[in-house]
Amino acid sequence: MERLNQNSNVSEFILLGLTSRPEDQKPLFILFFIIYLVTITGNLLIILAIRSDPQLQTPMYSFLSFLSFIDICFSTTIVPRMLLNFLSENKTISYAGCLAQMYFTYALGNTDSCLLAAMAYDRYVAICDPFHYVTIMSHRRCVLLVAFSCSLPHLHSLLHILLLNQLTFCDSNVVHHFFCDINPLLKLSCSSIFVNDLTIKTEGLVFWVTPFLCIVFSYVRILVAVLRIPSAAGKCKAFSTCGSHFTVVILFYGSIFYVYLQPLSSYTVRDRVATIVYTVLTSMLNPFIYSLRNKDMKRGLGKLLGRRKS
Repeated sequence: MERLNQNSNVSEFILLGLTSRPEDQKPLFILFFIIYLVTITGNLLIILAIRSDPQLQTPMYSFLSFLSFIDICFSTTIVPRMLLNFLSENKTISYAGCLAQMYFTYALGNTDSCLLAAMAYDRYVAICDPFHYVTIMSHRRCVLLVAFSCSLPHLHSLLHILLLNQLTFCDSNVVHHFFCDINPLLKLSCSSIFVNDLTIKTEGLVFWVTPFLCIVFSYVRILVAVLRIPSAAGKCKAFSTCGSHFTVVILFYGSIFYVYLQPLSSYTVRDRVATIVYTVLTSMLNPFIYSLRNKDMKRGLGKLLGRRKS
């Protein structure tokens, strides 16, 4: 702890949360507790359904299974601490705990981003080059894509944590957020944040935007390929395999770009609300989006739940 705090007079932070009004704390606790339970249950059902159904043992559903696992971890990094703060008058988090939460939040969030790009590539190959799909999306390549999606985000997250740890926090330790996010913490620093800000706008921007551009490129190619399909039924079938994934991408990246692609000085309460979308709501909605819009997942979940009942 002492080594972590050597540049700072601050040994802990106070997370203000979504609101400071006492009458709002218990209703918000109930709301986010339900959201957390739904998130864990929904994503576990997705994982179990995919693992137990041989017909779902394909690259697309393997990626989805891993995405559900990451969503459980991502939500667990943020929501339990958030729930504790709703019920406690002591809303402090240690300096080391804050950095640890930020590290895993960014590592897991960016893993989500890379997995969404891998899933878009999988759909691109399935629709645009179906005859070579089995060869291109081999087990080895899928493992490499998952390994890449997990390892690189941790290096990205570690870079920002190391840079943040070089800053000095002199007086205020009140974080106007419900978790340790980089923008509210940078606003508390009494030393120069030029390097941090530059890194966010260069390396961070490249790291966030690159998977998104891969997804956009994949969907442009998919759209071109689908428009060449002569029958309306064929077009609908092709689009149906991408609809769930595309919905998740819009929710996830829409909220991230709204929050982070703006000047630090303009960071406000609205950004806290927008952050809820990609940190909490997207993880909860993913199982519903993929199961309600996907016949194979509906069948797999039906078989799983039927087996549990019997």
